[in-house]
Parts: sequence; C-alpha cells; structure tokens
Amino acid sequence: MKNIKRIRIINEYTQLKIQMETGISQSTLSKYETGEAVPTVENLLLLARFYHTSLDYLMDLTEQTTPYPAKK
Repeated sequence: MKNIKRIRIINEYTQLKIQMETGISQSTLSKYETGEAVPTVENLLLLARFYHTSLDYLMDLTEQTTPYPAKK
C-alpha cells in the first residue's frame, strides 16, 4: 500500500492527524503503510473521502489521484 503512505506524506499529515480525522487507529494506519495488514473496505472509503481520491489509487492500482465523478 505504497500510495496510502505516499498521499499522507505529500499532504504533510502525520498518522496521528489521520487518526483524529478518520478514527482509524495510528497502529492500524502503520500496518497499512508497511503492508502488514490490508485495509477494510470501510477504512478504504474513509481514507478515500478524507484524501479526495479513488480506492484504486489507495490500493496501488493507478497513479491517478483524482477521484471518480460523483453519482447523480
């Protein structure tokens, strides 16, 4: 999950800041960033909404950071 860490660093956020904003624990975020754990769908959605990006980007399936258009 390189992009989960990459987007946090690009935005100059600490894991603690992400924890405070999303409710995902710092230790869980660390495990996602090091590949020790795979994010749940719920946590991926929280992170994608927080960062305004797509799930594909967070899962390292694309380098495109822009989110998909919202449903109408």
